[in-house]
Amino acid sequence: MKTWALTFIFLALWLPSFKNANQEKPDDNRFTKVVLDNDLNEPMELAIADDGMIYYVERLGQLNSFDPSTNQKKRIAKLNVRVGAEDGLMGIALDPNFLENHWIYLYLSEPNPEQGEYLNVLARFELNEQGLSNKKVLLKIPLIHEGVSHSAGSLVFDQKGNLFLSTGDNTNPFESDGYAPIDDRPGRQRFDALKSSGNPNDLRGKIIRIHPEPDGTYTIPEGNLFNPGTPGTRPEIYVMGCRNPFRIAYDRRSNFLYWGEVGPDAGRDSSQRGPRGHDEFNQARQAGNFGWPLFVGNNKPYYFYDFDLKKSGEIFDPNAPVNFSRHNTGIKNLPPAQKALIWYPYTASPEFPELGTGGRNAMGGPVYYFDDYENYPGKFPRYYDGKLFIYEWMRGKVFTVTLNKNGDYQKMERFLPNIEFNHPMDMAFNRKGELYMLEYGTYWRAKNVDARLVRIEYNEGNRAPVAKITADRTFGAHPLSVKFSAEGSFDHDQKSALNYEWFFDKNMVQATGPNASFTFTKKGDYTCRVRVSDAEGKSSENSLLIKVGNDAPNVSINWEGNRSFYFAQSQVPYAVQVKDREEKTNPKRLKVNFYHLPQGEDLAGLMANGELPQKGKTLIDNSDCNACHALNAKSVGPSYLDIAKRYDDKALAHLASKVIQGGIGVWTQEHQMSAHPQLLMEDAAEMVNYILSLNKPQPQIGQNGQVQLQKSTGNYVLMARYVDKNGLVGQDLLRLRPARFPAVEADAFQGAAIRNAVNQAYVCYNESGAWISFKNIDLNGLKTIKADVYAQKLVGTLELRTDSPMGALIATVPVNGSGVEISQAQIEPQKGVRDLYLVYRERSGGINIWNRLDLRWVEFGK
Repeated sequence: MKTWALTFIFLALWLPSFKNANQEKPDDNRFTKVVLDNDLNEPMELAIADDGMIYYVERLGQLNSFDPSTNQKKRIAKLNVRVGAEDGLMGIALDPNFLENHWIYLYLSEPNPEQGEYLNVLARFELNEQGLSNKKVLLKIPLIHEGVSHSAGSLVFDQKGNLFLSTGDNTNPFESDGYAPIDDRPGRQRFDALKSSGNPNDLRGKIIRIHPEPDGTYTIPEGNLFNPGTPGTRPEIYVMGCRNPFRIAYDRRSNFLYWGEVGPDAGRDSSQRGPRGHDEFNQARQAGNFGWPLFVGNNKPYYFYDFDLKKSGEIFDPNAPVNFSRHNTGIKNLPPAQKALIWYPYTASPEFPELGTGGRNAMGGPVYYFDDYENYPGKFPRYYDGKLFIYEWMRGKVFTVTLNKNGDYQKMERFLPNIEFNHPMDMAFNRKGELYMLEYGTYWRAKNVDARLVRIEYNEGNRAPVAKITADRTFGAHPLSVKFSAEGSFDHDQKSALNYEWFFDKNMVQATGPNASFTFTKKGDYTCRVRVSDAEGKSSENSLLIKVGNDAPNVSINWEGNRSFYFAQSQVPYAVQVKDREEKTNPKRLKVNFYHLPQGEDLAGLMANGELPQKGKTLIDNSDCNACHALNAKSVGPSYLDIAKRYDDKALAHLASKVIQGGIGVWTQEHQMSAHPQLLMEDAAEMVNYILSLNKPQPQIGQNGQVQLQKSTGNYVLMARYVDKNGLVGQDLLRLRPARFPAVEADAFQGAAIRNAVNQAYVCYNESGAWISFKNIDLNGLKTIKADVYAQKLVGTLELRTDSPMGALIATVPVNGSGVEISQAQIEPQKGVRDLYLVYRERSGGINIWNRLDLRWVEFGK
């Protein structure tokens, strides 16, 4: 009997892992992100009722609901809360018996101080048809109000009806250089997290566990960190030693608590202060002390620091931590510190490289169990059974963590890397096994247009085709004939041919097939749709807006010089002409810019928006900068434009260093600029250079005039762009290269190749008849050609031909086989734009791969 019993227990423990191990990872394209509500202002936390209704809160005090069965949103109530720092309406949880008693628990900031004391409170409300009523305050958290950070405020129930609440350390971290804020000098409570996180007699910097009672009070469940009646402690504390446990989640099978811990900001380890900043994903299997502010990560210890003398003392001991602060109102000898489950810095983590690099903001999510949800075809697949979902707010990424049967970390992988998650704020599964998520949006402390409630749907069976639509024209004067195509559409399952239905100006099928044409005879904006379906009737649609009644303006640059090359120390007249069929042109709508580019640039960005793309802007857009800064509006930090107005180029090196190291005090004492130690100094300088350029005059010139061509290297670009009243753009661009240019800039090669050498590269001709070509060269005014060649005993010619290697011969450059030589030839007068071919013809010398003709540069003369 004992043997059979042990075998049964073993199988019960291992069967879920065995099932999961044999499951293949589902294709990412089986998941779809569906936007449910995109009218949100700082969404914070959500809770899902057993009937499927979604409840979610916004920091400014709004409580909302969303009914998935009708896709209807309801604004339930607008609570009066104190909105400042990170406070407001922060957390929500539904009572375990919510469908019967309609009780909602909210964590919010009371709008007014009570007897001079600012409070965050845990309160219970009753939901009714009119909104909220019968407020019962269960718990009050007194706060330091001015100049502090970290409120947390996440709520979750366990299966026994105990309620967890996370609270922040209510501390200013900005005068401890990003290391441990343990300044216990008199009057420095704001800068000392030992008054809160490390204080067993204080509810800040904790995860609290209480059992709410029907009368609006609470009792203390068994198993909290300190027994009721223990002097110098609070019995509500389940976890202490937290900095900012912003988002928590509870695993109802293992009874483990998970949370993301937002960590400190130091970018580098210090031999005098302690470790660099780390964020954490934590797992509490039972009540415990998780170390802050004496330890971080996997119990990396800080040093005692004398803030008066600026000297360090002994390193703290995680096995026997002591709260030495004069601001501590509790016991001094603390429980041993517990290690984080996962920890990571700004730079790449050696232990958890999957997390990547960049800003940090850890969030704890749910553990998914396949068998805990209804037999619903859209629930997440068994592959995710037993996996912990975690997410990184700043980096916009979601991960799944595989744990063994004991809950120990095994591995991590990115979840849906091809789907954009714009600062995920909270997530939860409903009873059907669908994942709901709040996305905060681009900017911190802002009403973002991309803040939303979304659902991640899974499709196990036949997937709908993916509809694609293109058109040869999207605007123009009427009548307008447009050719449409849906040939880019595809079916992941590839079971049958696809059917296409087109809708142009009516809500009825007007054409079929993958391609269609339609002529619009009346002015207006038309949303044209294509519906693509498979043999089983699964379908999807895509649309394209066609604007009829207005042609784009025609812009042309009349240039009196050669349109391919410039000649140094010269000046060339120009004139820009604008024609618009529908309206009188306005010179104020025309922008003409003239640039000198020291190095080659991709001009796609210039053509797209009329501005020269900068490397610094690209680096900023691919970093976490936009989470705290906007172009011309204050966010957590100042706007880029305000920075540009304050500083000039002399501050570039200082600001680049500050981007890497982080800092505080110039703009605000409330928030520290995060360190970015993963950046190279030259990249940080490019970012700063772009920001400073925002306050510099743009290289704009008049509609007519002449330009000075002073340089002999680099490219000149003349760009004319006109935007009409309806926003349609007409533009022309002239790009000039120097008359002398490297041969390696050729557009095509045959029998020739680029050879790399020290400090330069050149073209090697390997056989007679080999050629290189240059596309679309303006031949007007070109009279001579020079070539810098190296030919050891090779005698022949470089033939300049038009349109093909056998085209018209317009110049013959001699090759004399005397080593390094610069040869010149006259060009027969030509007009127009042609492709040029430079062909080597051998007379003697025996050219081969060991005895080659090297061509360094080519120069045209006028």
